[in-house]
Amino acid sequence: MTQDKETKRCSQSQVTLSVLMGPQDVNRLGNVHGGVIMKLVDEAGALAAMRHAQSSVVTVVIDSMTFMEPVYVGNLLVCKAEVTYVGNTSMEARVEVTAEDPMTGEAKITNKAYLVYVALDQNGRPHPVPRLRYETPEEKKRAEQARARQEYRKRQSAQEAG
Repeated sequence: MTQDKETKRCSQSQVTLSVLMGPQDVNRLGNVHGGVIMKLVDEAGALAAMRHAQSSVVTVVIDSMTFMEPVYVGNLLVCKAEVTYVGNTSMEARVEVTAEDPMTGEAKITNKAYLVYVALDQNGRPHPVPRLRYETPEEKKRAEQARARQEYRKRQSAQEAG
């Protein structure tokens, strides 16, 4: 099957980043610091955006970051990321975070986040990114939700500027 260079599937950007949470990552109660999780989420999202754009990217905004469950020392933190929407030079990545007990295999979703990145050329300037091809109903649903978030971000930006 010939791949159109200007269009990529969502699945082509998928990244899984797994890190064992140690004592250096937690507070006195044994809970992983939110900042540690945010850093890993940003790295996973950036890697997905880089895979899609095949270039360097810069984080523009963390659109939302929802902490639903705590993560503890000894958990395997798994960040699954993929590009959900693209503009001209920007991309939105969805990152789902799971904490797994590697001894029991028990896993729970702890976080979901949406981040926006801009692709950069070799001179550090924004450059166009390939379009996305949505193949599943879930990808199409996520794309519609991403379009709504993008419109909201644009309205917020216009209000702040004016």
